[in-house]
Amino acid sequence: MKNQLAGTGVLLRLALRRDRVMMPVWVLVTALLVVSMPGSLGSVYGTAAERAQVAASMNANSSMRALYGPVFGDSIGGLTAWRIGVYGAVLAAVMSLIVVVRHTREEEETGRQEMVSAAMVGRRAPLTAALLAALVANVCAALLIAGGLAGQGAPGALALALAIAGTGMLFAGMAAIVAQLTETARAAKGITAAVLGAAFVLKAAGDAGTADGTSVLTWASPLGWVENVRAFAVERWWVLVLLAAAVVVQAGVGYLLAERRDVGLSFLPPRPGPAEGRLGTAGALAWRLQRGSLIGWSLGFLVAGVVFGGMADGAADVVGGNEKTREIIERMGGQGGLTDAFLATMAGMFGLVAALYIVSAVLRLSGEESGQRAEPLLANAVGRLRWAGGHLAVAFGGSALILLLAGLGLGIGHGQDAGAAVGATLAQLPAVWVIGALAALLYGAVPQYAVAAWAVAGTALVLGWIGPALNLPGAVLDLSPFAHLPKLPGAQALTWAPLLTLTGLAAAFTAAGLAALRRRDLAA
Repeated sequence: MKNQLAGTGVLLRLALRRDRVMMPVWVLVTALLVVSMPGSLGSVYGTAAERAQVAASMNANSSMRALYGPVFGDSIGGLTAWRIGVYGAVLAAVMSLIVVVRHTREEEETGRQEMVSAAMVGRRAPLTAALLAALVANVCAALLIAGGLAGQGAPGALALALAIAGTGMLFAGMAAIVAQLTETARAAKGITAAVLGAAFVLKAAGDAGTADGTSVLTWASPLGWVENVRAFAVERWWVLVLLAAAVVVQAGVGYLLAERRDVGLSFLPPRPGPAEGRLGTAGALAWRLQRGSLIGWSLGFLVAGVVFGGMADGAADVVGGNEKTREIIERMGGQGGLTDAFLATMAGMFGLVAALYIVSAVLRLSGEESGQRAEPLLANAVGRLRWAGGHLAVAFGGSALILLLAGLGLGIGHGQDAGAAVGATLAQLPAVWVIGALAALLYGAVPQYAVAAWAVAGTALVLGWIGPALNLPGAVLDLSPFAHLPKLPGAQALTWAPLLTLTGLAAAFTAAGLAALRRRDLAA
């Protein structure tokens, strides 16, 4: 066993050094989202009566239970665990799966792991270092969360922090298994993220059916375990033991699979050719490579649109007479009626999430280059602009498609004018394109820092998500391109100036990125 772990410490230090920017950003954002919630909730629900009223309203509304889960405690801490606990766990899970896949399958895919394994490195060292890196990140997040929420009650703060960190490690273990099954890092991340999405759907379905978290579907989801810890209520510490046991089992399966395959290979190799159809252009190849991801995003946006659209008419019942809650929703969604403001808020959230899609699609260029699949293609009669343009067309066109489907879903779910809902979601498109164009500029000009595009999209998401609730200054909110968009549907009239300005910026950034790509060398 000792020889199998040889070199673990060195690989761990290397992993932490490589992630010295990404990991602290993830940890700080996750912790900030959680620890900032008591302040915003306290300003909205300042009295025990108001908190009891909102807890009763949420538990009586199946749509809201599906979105946030049941409320187990009506203290500020209890409402914090209800409002942000599961979403904090989702962020920890995404961080963990990225870290583990990055330092396992991605290392093998690029050939670096084979060179490392030629030295004095044990068989289990790479996977152990990856899991320990994820553990370091989750422990840091847990410490920040527990410290930040200690004023609401130390036991509840500790329970919520451990639940969030435990979920992160659970999906780190899941990523460790999937990394052995697939041959590419992209597939490993996609499959693990799909499992995370399925876990959220299971929890939502279970919570919609019951108001006490006892549904079989809720317990079938690891995210359901987070809410069933019942932080700041009557804490169930044994659920954390269940989380820990699942992490140990998954890590064990990951080690077992890793020992039964050669470096660089997988248990599920890609299907051999010939590929169906004809790939006559670089654009057709880009579509073939990205169509699976786009189809998944499209279906997800359509279903989410239907769900959120069905919740729109219940927004007034949930808010009741709480003017501060109404003010927050109207700040996010405009000054129209509360239902229109809710729909505008949902349209804005779809835009923020679509920014994550477009960054992922644009950075496929970086993956093709670093994986050395672009160079053989460009050695033929394919220019760089044609090659990059194919992927950018899928990225920019795909973002328009998923927002279109989200708007259709909102209209179908609400049962009202679908055209207004589609217009509201498509109004987010110029801001989404600005984020994608910045990703293209980073890739073209400074490819080694292209991953910073995730930070750009993440900043926009954080500002749009918690900025209005925290009453941040307008100058801070204006840093996001989404802050300059008209809030539709609602009383606010459609103004074309910001839409055209943002579209022009997107075109300029994209052109600059392509010009830089033409001049620089490809990665060796």
